[in-house]
Amino acid sequence: MSHASSVPGSPVTGSPAGAASAQESSPSVVCSHLSFAWPDGTPVFDDLSLTVGRGRTGLVAPNGTGKSTLLALIAGALPPRSGTVTVDGVLGHLPQTLPQAGELAVADVLGVAPVLAAIAAVEAGDVDERHFTTIGNDWDVEQRCRAQLDRIGLPGVELTRRLHTLSGGQVVQLGLAAQLLAGPDVLLLDEPTNNLDADARRKLYDVLDGWSGCLLVVSHDRTLLDRMDRIAELDQGEVRFFGGGFTAYEEAIEGERQAAQQRIRTAKQQVKREKREMQQARERADRRAGTGSRKAAEAGLPKIVAGELQRKAQVSAAKSDDVHAARLDRARARLDDAERSLRDDDAIVVDLPQTRVPAGRTVFHGEHLRVRDLFDPGLDLSIRGPERIALTGPNGSGKSTLLRVISGDLEPEAGEVRRVDGRVAQLAQRLDVLDVDRSVAENLALSAPSMSQVDRMNLLARFLFRGDGAQRPVRSLSGGELLRATLACTLFAEPAPQLLLLDEPTNNLDLVSVGRLVSALASYEGALVVVSHDERFLSSVRPTRHLELRDGVLREQ
Repeated sequence: MSHASSVPGSPVTGSPAGAASAQESSPSVVCSHLSFAWPDGTPVFDDLSLTVGRGRTGLVAPNGTGKSTLLALIAGALPPRSGTVTVDGVLGHLPQTLPQAGELAVADVLGVAPVLAAIAAVEAGDVDERHFTTIGNDWDVEQRCRAQLDRIGLPGVELTRRLHTLSGGQVVQLGLAAQLLAGPDVLLLDEPTNNLDADARRKLYDVLDGWSGCLLVVSHDRTLLDRMDRIAELDQGEVRFFGGGFTAYEEAIEGERQAAQQRIRTAKQQVKREKREMQQARERADRRAGTGSRKAAEAGLPKIVAGELQRKAQVSAAKSDDVHAARLDRARARLDDAERSLRDDDAIVVDLPQTRVPAGRTVFHGEHLRVRDLFDPGLDLSIRGPERIALTGPNGSGKSTLLRVISGDLEPEAGEVRRVDGRVAQLAQRLDVLDVDRSVAENLALSAPSMSQVDRMNLLARFLFRGDGAQRPVRSLSGGELLRATLACTLFAEPAPQLLLLDEPTNNLDLVSVGRLVSALASYEGALVVVSHDERFLSSVRPTRHLELRDGVLREQ
């Protein structure tokens, strides 16, 4: 099994070891009977097998099913409990979590700092042999680094620049550049478009469009997934492959859904028929027993003979009842199987009239706002009525900072701010507003204390927390479940929010959860400001204004 480094910082080589072998045999990943569990014993995979060959493969699944874990197992970052992973070719892995602070320089992340230091020493007159050993054939490493940074959209970033000065999106781009410099044959990418602005996403798409090796991508970016050659669906510990991009995958899944719904309808009809036939058989047996008793009495048969006839009738009725009960059990089992095959992607449909904002009301007004070196010479923004604002702009332009000013979490260093009465709520990327030690129902009770328990349980059922699901502790929720719980507690908090701020809300959400977020927001009647690089999501929330923040200036689009 051949690996490049699984984190940014691997050394750059001009011709990677294993490249020749990868040309002789097609690059691939083979997982055989793979099992993995967390230290507390929670199973993730059990006897998972799959093969991914040359081409671009998108890996999709609901949050919490183990997509990132699978990539880490393939990369060797986690040891499997049993089974094997075989990678044919040099492997690169860009994990979802990358360092975003510290004194590391760009050259450190690219893995070229020792080579650059050795070249600088030689150019200064130090001819120590160890410098030449470090350099090898990489005398052009700076030029190759700059070319790769240009390619992925970081043309002005110096190799000496510190990591903490970069935005989250720029760190992701830098990590990708580090992997591409290593020249992998097999590349694993975990949510590579998270935090990337529109320009950076287009750069990434262009790079991956030309990828000729084996590519396995975990992503919730529909545009990226539609550019894949195939989609691999991880579901209940098994992987199924679908040819084409995400749209073709959705069409196939919709066909399966319709077939499952038809099976459910048929199975329900069978259950009703078996229940009806069982009842009719019982009624016939009761009538026969009554008729037999009367005839025995009229015929003057001895009691012992009449009793034997009655016993035989009861035995016959019981056998008939058993036959019909068995048929009913089989019909119910078929219904259970059909219902289990139907995917759980229910929409969230709620009413939020208490969030309504009159068209003429100003919920936020800021003039000549400045924060540090952002928004020069001063930013103006007014938010009125129930308008929906899509706020876009390059990474590092200050979008999240502006949301913090609007919410009141950050006071501007200059300028004037006026907020009207009414609650401002923010749905942050981390979804960390709930008490993780309390249940979903308890968190909602804290947010909406005047709501009755019956109304709270009915509300949580509409957010798909049914029955005992409402009593689950927040710390046990998956990403999609946490989103639903946070939405319920945010949208129905007292007082109701008049202004809702969303900062990259779809990051790390599976596509079913994104759909549920859209359906919940469709009922919101207040003012809305959403920051997102996901163009499909932005379009789905139906913005009434488009603002772009670039070079400190806010422009209407």
